[in-house]
Amino acid sequence: MKKLFLCLFALAATYLNVQAAPGDTTWVQAQNGIWLNYYNNFDTTITFPNGNTSYRRVYMYFTLGKYACPGSPQYCADWDYTVQTFLMTPGGDTVELGRLITPYANSSRMTSTWKGVYAFDVTDFYPILKNNATVRIHYSGYSGGFTADVKFAFIDGTPARNVVASKRIWKNSYNYGWGSTDINTALGNVSLTAPSNAQFAEARFTITGHGGDQQNCAEFCPNTYTMNLNNTQLVQQNFWRADCGSNNYYPQNGTWVFDRAGWCPGDKVLPYSHPLTGVTANSNFQLSVNFPAYTSNPSSSGSQAIYTIEGNVIYYGAFNHTLDASLDDIMAPTDNQQYFRMNPLVGKPTIKVKNTGSATITSLNIVYGVVGSYLPNYYWTGTIAPLETKEITLPEPWGLRVASGSGNTFTAQIVAVNGTADEDNSNNLLTSTFTAAPVWTTQIRVSLRTNGSVSNGVSETSWKIYDLDNNVVAQRTNNTVNTTYDDTLKLGPAVYRLEVTDAGCDGVNWWMYPYYNPNPGVGYVQIRNIGSFALLPLKGYFNGDFGCGFTQYFRTDWPTSVATPEMENATIEAFPSPAQQKVSVSINGVNTLNGQLSIMDMSGRSVMQQKINRSTTELDISALANGVYSMVYDYTGGRIQTKLVIAR
Repeated sequence: MKKLFLCLFALAATYLNVQAAPGDTTWVQAQNGIWLNYYNNFDTTITFPNGNTSYRRVYMYFTLGKYACPGSPQYCADWDYTVQTFLMTPGGDTVELGRLITPYANSSRMTSTWKGVYAFDVTDFYPILKNNATVRIHYSGYSGGFTADVKFAFIDGTPARNVVASKRIWKNSYNYGWGSTDINTALGNVSLTAPSNAQFAEARFTITGHGGDQQNCAEFCPNTYTMNLNNTQLVQQNFWRADCGSNNYYPQNGTWVFDRAGWCPGDKVLPYSHPLTGVTANSNFQLSVNFPAYTSNPSSSGSQAIYTIEGNVIYYGAFNHTLDASLDDIMAPTDNQQYFRMNPLVGKPTIKVKNTGSATITSLNIVYGVVGSYLPNYYWTGTIAPLETKEITLPEPWGLRVASGSGNTFTAQIVAVNGTADEDNSNNLLTSTFTAAPVWTTQIRVSLRTNGSVSNGVSETSWKIYDLDNNVVAQRTNNTVNTTYDDTLKLGPAVYRLEVTDAGCDGVNWWMYPYYNPNPGVGYVQIRNIGSFALLPLKGYFNGDFGCGFTQYFRTDWPTSVATPEMENATIEAFPSPAQQKVSVSINGVNTLNGQLSIMDMSGRSVMQQKINRSTTELDISALANGVYSMVYDYTGGRIQTKLVIAR
């Protein structure tokens, strides 16, 4: 076991986007690259911290990889199998820490070196994550090909609330609509008593549907459960996953785009959390879960409906902070594969903030940007209730627009909450490593070949291009099936987002098409620079096997031209930088000063223009808002430009 500052620890860069705030992290290794070669339990005994240290968060990182199956059997890393990770203590406590479903992992993206990292927040199980324990991986596969690596990260600090106790109350696979015992009877009505030091309670329920009877239940049939507190309905929860075609780990070689009951191939299973309103210290209460009545008729192979369920009640003490915002993640820009579909980004970053205090958050001051460039301070207003997590979109920082290549670093820090200092600043800073979005020319050709799939009378497939402010600048929608569209676009120098969508969530080229009736055939999406036959790479395209769609961010530069000697020597400067009310513009190396200066905002719109015929000119910029601008000077010999930062 070893303690290191998280900002200096190499693994943290992979798993946590590197938290640079104060505080140590203790890493504990459990399973280390073991082979999941057949249906079995894979146990390892480890030593956790002794429980005397306060930890703000505890994460379990499950890294799924691949190995070459000896003897080259028919199936190797080829199927969607359930993988559960359990903690077992010497005192007899057992709890499921996380569940994932393996992908159909023999696709172009999932080579022999592929690894997928799944992060599970297990903070609420900290009272039993201590001293000696056994970590068990239960693999339900009937073929091998996958590897498993499990690590725990204990991050020093104060949690939102201390967990005072937890109780595992449901823990099994239950027959649904068949067998001698009805599922509602098997789950029962559980009587519980809250500890004397509990101020809050929460039920956590994890469920996945399996088996395929004559109605395709329980894997492929939508359903709900009702949780009752003291025989009164607390919540009715729809647990159907309707987003499998938007999986970040794609494409896969199986039916990965089909939605399922509580899970998607290649994704982790998300538990449902239900606050138990009114349960406090010493409360006696009853908890039950009910499913709609159903009769499962076995398929020709004998398969019937089953739900695999884990249910816990967690008891908490009081909030440890009144005002505390936690910067939980950087979703874009990042190389984190959990956010594959959102990256690489150029434009507006997205972060994830959780309110870990008892007071509602109404404003945040966030300093952010690309390390080594100007970092703006954004004042966000809105509402984040206690324990709520919110995704926040930030204005575009200039450094993100001009970034290139890989290995770039983005940073974000919360510097004020509700206009005052955060009570806990150890959870306010994150950085991420990212790859920059590509640069295209301003003139491109978008080619779309639709296949035969129809949605509401038109082709399932369409595309739109948006500017920085989410305005549609070009589109091809309501298309005819089996038709080729070639659109020539002339875009200004700015940042853009191409969104290709498929209403059937099966792309334009999928291996299952020959099994459709009728076969829709194959389509394509291609983009070229005008005058070039070479295709521009589209990161999420995968030869048309993109499920519900894909997003490609890009920026455009002015078209290149043959440089004249005057252009090679011409320069433009703006000072001071940052500027406030006025800025001086200095132009050098231009023989004849007779051009026009344009100041353009981050979306490429001209917000100020002025004729310039002197080498030094002072401009009044008091009417312009704080931000980063492009200052462009067009003259007889060409064009020169520089950056203008306004910060008051």
